[in-house]
Amino acid sequence: MSMNELLLPLGQVAAIGGAVALGPLIWWRQRSRDSSSAGRLRALTLLALFLTFDLIVFGAFTRLTDSGLGCPDWPGCYSAASPVGAHAHIEAAQTAMPTGPVTHAKAWIEMLHRYLASGVGLLILLLCVLSWRHHRAPVQRAGEAAPSPWWPTLTLAWVCVQGAFGALTVTMKLFPAIVTLHLLFGMGLLMLLAWQREAYAPRVLAAPSGLRAAVAAVLLLVLAQVALGGWVSTNYAVLACDEFPTCHGGQWWPQLDFAQGFSLWRELGQRADGGYLGFEALAAIHMAHRLGALVVFTAVIALAIVLRPHAAPWSRWLLAAAGWQLASGLSNVVLDWPIVAALAHTAGAAALLGLLTILLARTGRAHP
Repeated sequence: MSMNELLLPLGQVAAIGGAVALGPLIWWRQRSRDSSSAGRLRALTLLALFLTFDLIVFGAFTRLTDSGLGCPDWPGCYSAASPVGAHAHIEAAQTAMPTGPVTHAKAWIEMLHRYLASGVGLLILLLCVLSWRHHRAPVQRAGEAAPSPWWPTLTLAWVCVQGAFGALTVTMKLFPAIVTLHLLFGMGLLMLLAWQREAYAPRVLAAPSGLRAAVAAVLLLVLAQVALGGWVSTNYAVLACDEFPTCHGGQWWPQLDFAQGFSLWRELGQRADGGYLGFEALAAIHMAHRLGALVVFTAVIALAIVLRPHAAPWSRWLLAAAGWQLASGLSNVVLDWPIVAALAHTAGAAALLGLLTILLARTGRAHP
């Protein structure tokens, strides 16, 4: 692909992403018209946070509907800005393989995901520019709390890397390690924005010394569990164990192949040596996620109990998030992986990471 063939659809997709972001920007402008400079930045950060959460959930929808290769090139769809311009190519692919990776519906789902991602990227670019402008205007920032502009700059760099992993997801044909990293970078983007949002109204939660370390430890455990969940999803190992609490055929601990299941650099559905990934490997991936869920659920419940005397609302929110994840995770297994339960599970993971990030910001004075 020549540079022109890359840049033209990239510019067109970015322009459509700008159109997608225009509505939220108009709402933000009207809502914060009478606010201070810091107030407008806070509202824009919150808007970017909300749309990033939506993007994570829609990304899960794209993966769960097998639409990740709905347009098998990047950044456009058969070098066009939308499936409309690629109609003939999509029609030919769908005719040749009606249930294959390329259909009109899957192409639209994939491109809508790219448009939303472009819109979020443009919002973060605007947030970065306005943050530096606010930082360089002493009169505007006098007496107003705001994060260092280096935080939005880091966020902008982060979303660019996230976009690169999105491109690799397509060009490397849903390579499991790349898809999982794409999910983790999306969750990291959500956490960055949640942390910055807290800087506009720094609040310290009165709690025992050591609680901050406990919150950080639970946050790391949840991140590890999200990585395991992404590995389960990208390897399509959800139904490798189709019973609960047993795994398959009434077995509590079936034959498992952790070495092949957690061989990270390999093609989708294949072992590292090029053979097909067996059931034992998929079951190992699933069982690792189950065991991780037990550890994380216990840790979140323990944290909620410790928090209860000091911050009862936070305790309730953590308990609610843990219950949501337990219910949606079990539903994926016993109801044969319905898309609603799978989306709920992804949304719950994002919400739990956001809650823990905000809690971490409030359990100490070290604000961004």
